[in-house]
Amino acid sequence: MMESKVLPYVLVAPNGARRGHRDHPALPVTMDEIIGTAKACSVAGADGVHLHVRDQAGQHSLDAGLYCETISELRLAVPQMDVQITTEAAGVFDVQAQFECLKQVGPEWASISVREIARSPELAPRVYELCADQGTRVQHILYDATDAELLSHWQKDGIVKTDQVERLYVLGRYATTQESTPKDLDVFPETTDPWMVCAFGAKEHACLQKAAQLGGGVRVGFENSLAGPDGQVWADNAASVAALIDLLKRTAT
Repeated sequence: MMESKVLPYVLVAPNGARRGHRDHPALPVTMDEIIGTAKACSVAGADGVHLHVRDQAGQHSLDAGLYCETISELRLAVPQMDVQITTEAAGVFDVQAQFECLKQVGPEWASISVREIARSPELAPRVYELCADQGTRVQHILYDATDAELLSHWQKDGIVKTDQVERLYVLGRYATTQESTPKDLDVFPETTDPWMVCAFGAKEHACLQKAAQLGGGVRVGFENSLAGPDGQVWADNAASVAALIDLLKRTAT
């Protein structure tokens, strides 16, 4: 991989499926909070938002109505930002529910874990064909080299369509004590396809800095880490975005 001196695409992931106000009071849960966070992160320099919606109890949801309403509000508030929805199962939803969410929302962009779709391999062709038919960009979530190998097999078999090539490399698993390191990126195969990285813990920004230097995009935010390298908790998502972009600017020369 060749080093790049151009600032990468920055996608903010402000909440995720698991954290709430008890984890950080500025973590957005309601639609109004999500909209406000997106506005602040756009000002800080984020190019897009990775969207999770929550139900009335504040729990992770794939409700199409919630998604459509929130996307509409984001289009009004931050029309310059890309919006990517998640199809994350989070231990709650099966592949059929993920498929129905994609079908009913018809998003411009969605993240899809190959590991989760592989739970129902008979539905995998339908998921990717649906996205192709309705024009939904797909970003494949990959946790390790095994996931990358599965994606490669599905591409060769035509299950994943030719232009469905974007990847997100997750450096480490979702866990309370997860601490990613830049070396975690080394387990993933090199690719000429568009790729992005997210990471956990105190070295989140260091991991993203390495990804940027290698030509990848970066995903940053409270879904993955609440604090900086010194252990100081960020005031909000926008503070983390701003600090990351400052780091990338300082190290891009």
